[in-house]
Amino acid sequence: MNTGKADEEAARMRRLGLEPGDYYVSPEGYIVFTEQYHLRRGYCCQSGCRHCPFGFNDKKGKVG
Repeated sequence: MNTGKADEEAARMRRLGLEPGDYYVSPEGYIVFTEQYHLRRGYCCQSGCRHCPFGFNDKKGKVG
């Protein structure tokens, strides 16, 4: 494993204000924000996020 690359990525995420547990990388290589991140942010962006704790329903277009 190339720990230098992993360290660079972790440093980049810290610069972006992300903390451990705020995201994971999907098998396809996408950054996926976790419920922890959304709760810390404190509001729903209404984008249909996979781990939205605010209950946004992108089919109905509303929270709750």
